[in-house]
Amino acid sequence: MKKIFFIPSILLLSIFLIACNQENDGGKETDNTKDTTEESSPDVKVDKGLLNVEVTLPASFFEGQDIDTVITEAKKEGIKEAIKNDDGSITYKMPKSVHKEMLKEMENGILEAVENIKKSEDFASIKDVTYNKSFTEFTLAVDKEKFENSFDTMASMGIAIVGMYYQMFNGVDSEQLKITVFFKDETNGEVIDTVVYPDDLNEGN
Repeated sequence: MKKIFFIPSILLLSIFLIACNQENDGGKETDNTKDTTEESSPDVKVDKGLLNVEVTLPASFFEGQDIDTVITEAKKEGIKEAIKNDDGSITYKMPKSVHKEMLKEMENGILEAVENIKKSEDFASIKDVTYNKSFTEFTLAVDKEKFENSFDTMASMGIAIVGMYYQMFNGVDSEQLKITVFFKDETNGEVIDTVVYPDDLNEGN
């Protein structure tokens, strides 16, 4: 499953930024223009049926790839059907068991990202990372003095990306995607900084 659905972090981040920017621009234009924007926005669509799950990935996920090869590899991994749509997107139809396995692998990816942050020498101020069950909130306990003299807020970007990725494939609407990262003083629990993805990223553009 990792081979099929893995998306480089930079590409995934770009997709989120493009989607949000399109929504913001669409609100300033006519109704017809807004409808066109919504139809072409790079959303992941998840339809959970009784026995099967359908996941539609936008064309932007497959730039530079041979679509026939992508579809062939998908079927080898347990996907029942993989259909290329007129807009370039691909709809995967899979048993619920396969979808569950895919989400489990994504969950493991989040846990791995968390452990990497905790062990990394690049983020010396970060002492611990905790999270809620839905991976919508992460709390990073930090050494306040070291944190305020560093760029360790960057550590939150990696877990935010994989967290949003997990939400997308779990059927969360693109407009509802949100990851909140709290940076707290390890000694007293004081919230030093809060970063909300993708909102804060768009404000910086």
